[in-house]
Amino acid sequence: MRSSTLSKATMGRLPLYLQFIRTVQTENVSSATVARALGLGEVQVRKDLASICPAGMPKIGYPTERLREDLEAVLGMKQTIPAVVVGAGKLGRALMAYDGFREYGLEIAAAFDTRVTDSSHERKPILPMEEMTGWCREHEVHIGILTVPAGAAQEAADQMVNSGITAILSFVSVPIRVPDTVTVKHENIALSLACLKIVAGMSNETTEEDSHGSEDL
Repeated sequence: MRSSTLSKATMGRLPLYLQFIRTVQTENVSSATVARALGLGEVQVRKDLASICPAGMPKIGYPTERLREDLEAVLGMKQTIPAVVVGAGKLGRALMAYDGFREYGLEIAAAFDTRVTDSSHERKPILPMEEMTGWCREHEVHIGILTVPAGAAQEAADQMVNSGITAILSFVSVPIRVPDTVTVKHENIALSLACLKIVAGMSNETTEEDSHGSEDL
């Protein structure tokens, strides 16, 4: 199964499946088990897994090792490809030091910044922005992580696109404009935490209401 034949929605769920499957200790795993663990619909999970792994059997499920291998193959994890960080501040450097990318077939190869104070971090080069286009094209880099200040985001994104990058993970708090041929995924840590705060507050209120209600009985 080639990833190009799968929908973007399905491709977006595959990393979740793989993350869970890597924790499974049993010989076989069912789509129902995966669905419950991830809080997804069982029918959707069954369709997704069937589209990438033909080894599933009724009432038995999928051979765990085979399913893991098929997921890794579809996600392109059989080989490691390079990515770059644009913006070598605190967040950018933390991402450069993170080893977990290798588990998913990615490796941060370099970082770029407008102000280079150190030539490297974690044995990876930090280079001036003006060198990005030539460097990325030479090393065939097509994935970039954007961690610049909001005011510099669009200019940096434009340069990433001109450098041949076709997939951007943006940690910037403002939207960026890119051609239709470029995929952008936004990650806003502060917003995610704010949402969690609201959910946590609602849970606490519900718990208090339930507690008061039980006292009235």
